[in-house]
Amino acid sequence: MKKNIIFNTSFIADHKELLTAIENFDSSGTLFGNGDRNQIKLFEIDGKTVNIKSFKVPHFINKIAYKYFRKSKARRSYEYANALLKAGIGTPAPIAFSESFSFVGLGKSYYASEHLTCDLTYRELVEVPDYPDHERILRQFSKFTFDLHEKGIEFLDHSPGNTLIRKISENQYEFFLVDLNRMNFHESMDFEQRMNNFSRLTPYKAMTDVMSNEYSKFYKEKTEAEIATKMWQVTSQFQEEFFRKKRLKKKLKFWKS
Repeated sequence: MKKNIIFNTSFIADHKELLTAIENFDSSGTLFGNGDRNQIKLFEIDGKTVNIKSFKVPHFINKIAYKYFRKSKARRSYEYANALLKAGIGTPAPIAFSESFSFVGLGKSYYASEHLTCDLTYRELVEVPDYPDHERILRQFSKFTFDLHEKGIEFLDHSPGNTLIRKISENQYEFFLVDLNRMNFHESMDFEQRMNNFSRLTPYKAMTDVMSNEYSKFYKEKTEAEIATKMWQVTSQFQEEFFRKKRLKKKLKFWKS
């Protein structure tokens, strides 16, 4: 089994301790989150809390693809985090990624990053309509997303759980992207790409109305009405498709049972 590991030397000095944490991931660390697909654990290393994500071992075809044709999710997470920070976009500091390869292809892979404490995620804005300062946070998030788009960054997993939000003053919030392995980087983003990037965030029109209103203050290529109409259209389409797939899965489970 061949191993490949890259460290961010500016963030952590004790590489041996980090390497030990990765090698003993299954039997050590503190579980963080539900770990449905990939598992995340927290480790205290070099006086810092480190978040290590263990990616599910890919199926046979992807094992080969990740060895010869595509970068692993762990490697992409690490490289994209560095690209975000270089662009001035918030994300937990990347610390390392590790990959193990057999003669067949990719086996286990890990991404280690700084563990950030936050006040909320975007999900709370969806699930708690009366969350304190709800509209202000939503408007600042919309400006954050506009800044992403202006820098040509298309975050394909721009969904409720993947933006951490931290209050830094009475009226100001900062935002950090997580779950970074699916991104596109463009010279510029067109209107369709920008609006599609909002489609996964909320099922509520009241929220898209606020976001489109705030976005229109900075994006002058379209009117506020055009932005609001398109944002709600792509959101509705995503919701319809999401629930269609959910109903289909339910039917399949029924017939199997």
